[in-house]
Amino acid sequence: MGFLDEASDLLGKGMNAAKDMVTEGAVVAKGAVAGMAVEQRPFMRAFVRMCSDGWAQGWNERNGGNASYRMTVEEAAACKPYFYDTPSSWVPLKTAVPQLGGAFFACTAAGSFMRNLAGDVAGNMGIVELSEAGDSWRVVWGFKDGGRPTSELEAHLACHRVRMEVTYGVSRVVYHAHPAHTVALSLLLPAMPRALSKALWCAMTECAMVFPEGVGAVDVMVPGGEALAQATAREAERHGAVVWAAHGLLVTGATFDEAFGLMHTIEKAAQIRLLARAADGGSARFDTQVSDDILRAIAASVGKTLDESLL
Repeated sequence: MGFLDEASDLLGKGMNAAKDMVTEGAVVAKGAVAGMAVEQRPFMRAFVRMCSDGWAQGWNERNGGNASYRMTVEEAAACKPYFYDTPSSWVPLKTAVPQLGGAFFACTAAGSFMRNLAGDVAGNMGIVELSEAGDSWRVVWGFKDGGRPTSELEAHLACHRVRMEVTYGVSRVVYHAHPAHTVALSLLLPAMPRALSKALWCAMTECAMVFPEGVGAVDVMVPGGEALAQATAREAERHGAVVWAAHGLLVTGATFDEAFGLMHTIEKAAQIRLLARAADGGSARFDTQVSDDILRAIAASVGKTLDESLL
């Protein structure tokens, strides 16, 4: 091979290498743009803020807790250009939710730490698409390095289905955490809506305004199990919040602020009740200091009606 031929060959190899670098760079750039585009959407910023605030409150120790959001059609359409070119394989659900068929959900990753979410959104959460039949899901964005949706995805979807129906599509957020005082209260009272709702209403009267439907309750069950998912869905038919005995609290809402505010209110009321009982030597006498009529009047003052079956 002559000098000119050798130089031409080297030049060709160099150009091919440059093309490969450009192609690789384009792929990397697309991923960066995808992450930026999706992560900067208002709903994603609100999602991250709720989870970060929960961590700051001490509700999400280690990898405790999870959250999900049913995206609007417009939000899904805006994010689609940045979804993976090749989504993951379809993963079957134990219980189909045909009412949610074709919907997209943003949710936290299994094993992820809420404290890390803000610093690496795509590594600690992602977006899943449900099949048209609502019997399987696949990853379309996020969950980097082989991550998967929360192990309690089934419970989330079951609650989304119920709350979407009973609120005529308004409810979109499901948030689960481990607020300490609420968990402690679940150890002292029966896992029954009436016992827990009345205790919270009487501990802090604002509760009659915030959740006049009371709170649901589920006895101790295996986290992430099908039984927990279905039991929670049954309670969610009447309640926007469900206490998981010896485990935590699951709340729902139309917005991230609404869901976070509901959990914050319940946890503060539980804390007040425990503080009052401890200061009074364990007495429950203050539970009778707020009459049912007063509770009814408090709810009525903001145009709401208490669930009479819980009084």
